Amino acid sequence: MSDTRADAAPVEEARRVHEPDPTAELFASRSVAEHLVRGVLGVVLAVAAFALAGRSSGLSLLLLAPAALLWRGCPTCWALGLVQTRARCASGCEVRKAR
Repeated sequence: MSDTRADAAPVEEARRVHEPDPTAELFASRSVAEHLVRGVLGVVLAVAAFALAGRSSGLSLLLLAPAALLWRGCPTCWALGLVQTRARCASGCEVRKAR
């Protein structure tokens, strides 16, 4: 008798190769330039929020919200998206998300 786990391993490996990476769908952009623009705008808003924190905490929070949206979370999420965008564009810039 053959081991069913050993027979299933190549099938599972082939299935994983063809499944899209969920982090690429969440964090990647259509192009590297678009991703860099989103990052720079997020940094500008975050710096402005911290600069105004002593004067107006409400305005600071209002500036941090769009920065988080531009980064799709936090700076680490943005960096992960940059890596995913570069990897996708290196393989032909195929965009599968509907944004």
